[in-house]
Amino acid sequence: MNSQFELIKSSGGIDEYRLKSNGLRVLMLQDLSTPVATFMVTYHVGSRNEAIGYTGSTHLLEHLMFKGSRNYNKENGTAIWDELQSIGAQINATTWNDRTNYFEVVPSEHIEKAISIEADRMRFSFLRDEDRQPEMTVVRNEYERGENSPFDVLDKNIWATAYQAHPYHHSTIGWRSDIENVSTERLKEFYDVYYWPNNATATIIGDFQKDTTLSLIAKYFGEHKKSDHEIPKVYTEEPLQEGPRRIVVKRSGQSGITAVAHKTPPGLDVDMYVFQVLGKILCDGKSSRLYKKIVDQGLATSLFMYDFPFKDNGLFITYAFLTPDTDNQKVEDIILKEYNDIISNGVEDSEIMRAVAQIRASVAFSRDGSYAVASALNEAIAIGDWQFYTSYVEKIELVSAKDIKRVASKYLTEDQSTVGWFIPKNKTK
Repeated sequence: MNSQFELIKSSGGIDEYRLKSNGLRVLMLQDLSTPVATFMVTYHVGSRNEAIGYTGSTHLLEHLMFKGSRNYNKENGTAIWDELQSIGAQINATTWNDRTNYFEVVPSEHIEKAISIEADRMRFSFLRDEDRQPEMTVVRNEYERGENSPFDVLDKNIWATAYQAHPYHHSTIGWRSDIENVSTERLKEFYDVYYWPNNATATIIGDFQKDTTLSLIAKYFGEHKKSDHEIPKVYTEEPLQEGPRRIVVKRSGQSGITAVAHKTPPGLDVDMYVFQVLGKILCDGKSSRLYKKIVDQGLATSLFMYDFPFKDNGLFITYAFLTPDTDNQKVEDIILKEYNDIISNGVEDSEIMRAVAQIRASVAFSRDGSYAVASALNEAIAIGDWQFYTSYVEKIELVSAKDIKRVASKYLTEDQSTVGWFIPKNKTK
């Protein structure tokens, strides 16, 4: 093994290394079946690291970090998009609550190009004001598209209502006035706080040679020192909720939406696996409990369960997209009645078996291909431990009916709830 790295641990065929000089973590999983590899850099920074005045900074920086760096810029004829698209690569970046990632899916012979680009923009992105102005407009347009979606607007308002102190209160894209007014200097400051090798994990999945690739990572990322400062930790905790909360959004739209949200534990808490199974029992497919009682009865066209694990407390949200003239309250009552039934009577073992089978299948489908694996690992990194990825199905299979009754009783209580309604304006007269 390359002497510049130390092997930290291995799980599920994945090896974790640490670059000794600067603390960069590296995850490697070989798959030689196709001559393609995905290289992804996950930064341990997202909207949870933002505050009033600079909400949306992580996302705006995502845009700016494609606009040029020391070695890859349009002035030199080496713009990132041109360099990668000319070799048939797929490239992009995404931002969420707990992380930001930048990635390339490349033919295996071009791995070095992807590594070089990501290392360069880690510390040498230009972040110019003349680039911020047009990119701000692009981001604002993205924000406005979200504002035209009843679901997006309701979801944003539910999180802003459920969370008062914790930065999950703010949506990833940020508040409009912050998007428009945050200065380039403030964005640079944010970049200089968080975008360092010791606050990042590089993941490479697919067809590559380990020693060669480790040498390339050391060559390009080894140029960077670790940060001179401690990476700030989010220490704000959401106070205990002391009663139900409600939010009603009234806008033009075709149909209403009813949503019932409850706080969940942090993503690495064992109870999160219980919520994953419970979500399937409630909302996944025509045999699920709420589908039978809401969709089959003509009260909604579809249901959606929002149960993603986050680094800190998340939300377990049942969304019902109502049919015309369906009353929001009626569907809310059905959802809460079903929760109370599970608290009182639990669930059947057969329901758990079906839910676990659904999860096994969805995991298998979602991990097909180097990018899919890197993307799933990225979310596990975000919540705090990449081994969440390798142990997920095993932990899901341990969930029992007793666990579901206990978790429902603990979390799905009225005093911990936030209910959201979207009411089309033409229905409110």
